[in-house]
Amino acid sequence: MNITLHGKKALVGGSSGGIGKAIALQLAASGASVTIMARNKEKLRKVLSELPTTEGQTHQYLVVDFSNFERYKDNISFYFKNNQVDILVNNTQGPSAGNTLEKTVDDYQEAFDLLFKTVVLTTELALDYMRRNRWGRIINVASVSVKEPLSYLALSNSIRAAVVTWAKSLATDVGIDQITVNSILTGYFDTERIEQLNAKKAEQLGISQNEVRSDMESKVPIKRIGDPKEYGYLASFLASEQAAYITGTQIPIDGGLLKSL
Repeated sequence: MNITLHGKKALVGGSSGGIGKAIALQLAASGASVTIMARNKEKLRKVLSELPTTEGQTHQYLVVDFSNFERYKDNISFYFKNNQVDILVNNTQGPSAGNTLEKTVDDYQEAFDLLFKTVVLTTELALDYMRRNRWGRIINVASVSVKEPLSYLALSNSIRAAVVTWAKSLATDVGIDQITVNSILTGYFDTERIEQLNAKKAEQLGISQNEVRSDMESKVPIKRIGDPKEYGYLASFLASEQAAYITGTQIPIDGGLLKSL
């Protein structure tokens, strides 16, 4: 199967590193013109220089701060005044770790703005062109914790679950326009984010980060942490014509970590 995205334009959130970067790299390798966006300009410039480019492809970057919703709204609205996308990957940095007893109502509101409002707004702006063109792909980067909550990620558990159920509803509404909407449930991947979470967990438990990682690997049936490249392969497939009949799904990519069906 040869996946080609030539002629398609993609917008990938949180793509200055980690999973977002891996998705952007693979979409570009498949022929799409990619706009990467995140808050760190220097990191974005570095990623931009790494994106594969062939004839007909034009890549660019957009500096945004997902954690400041009003500023993000201004920046992303301006972007869509001059750009349209066929493929939208909704991905942001994660909210702070902590259990339910450590978080306040204000913390939940901040997480809602970060993880939910930015996703809904960006999707609304992207849908206008997709519906007129009768083709589109919306891919949401979510987490396995929406099925099996992790006690130290109370904010992420709660708000990402809202994103996934919203996406299921959206898939029903826009299916008639040949737009697919899918959520990827992320397991353990070798990223800066997981290193940050492991550092916090190690401090709480009074053990080393290596011990935390070893324990994490032992819980995965295939006994390793995922390579972000593997995530990019799945996203590229979901963005392709070959995945036109896949919509409204929540697809785990976790090495078999989830125990539930």
